[in-house]
Amino acid sequence: MAADTPQTLKSEMIVALRRFARTVMVISCAHQGQRFAMSATAVSEVSVEPPSMLICVNRGTKIFPALSAGSKFCINMLHSGQSEIARNCGGMLNGEDRFSAGDWDLNSHQIPYLRDAQANFFCENKGGNSIGTHDIFIGEINALNMMDRVDPLLYVDGLYQPIWYHSDRGLS
Repeated sequence: MAADTPQTLKSEMIVALRRFARTVMVISCAHQGQRFAMSATAVSEVSVEPPSMLICVNRGTKIFPALSAGSKFCINMLHSGQSEIARNCGGMLNGEDRFSAGDWDLNSHQIPYLRDAQANFFCENKGGNSIGTHDIFIGEINALNMMDRVDPLLYVDGLYQPIWYHSDRGLS
């Protein structure tokens, strides 16, 4: 069996990851009076003690310098009705135009967040690590908001999709 070349592995990885359904998030922050937002699926929990999350951010994004400077950030978990926001923050729009859709507000630390997101994780930026084209930032959660209904927006096979079931159990 022949070894795959790095280019072949990259191409195959991209195709394989399209089969990996993920909840869509929008990472938002502010730095030097400017707001930033980007769609992301490379987001995960790290620990519950202390409560913390990680985000993976390409160094070529506009939000990267703000996060590298240590800006606090919010992980906005989108609900099924927010695919326009996902597209806008995923590259369809740039700069302040990314905030043209959705119910955006600022918290007490001036971090922009979506008021009607599935959930908001407000994070203190604890830095991170570099690998390849991306940096991994760790955020220690210092506040969060949640909707009662479980209805996240998913990204799978290159498309934004609602979740396949709806839970009306609420959160306890």
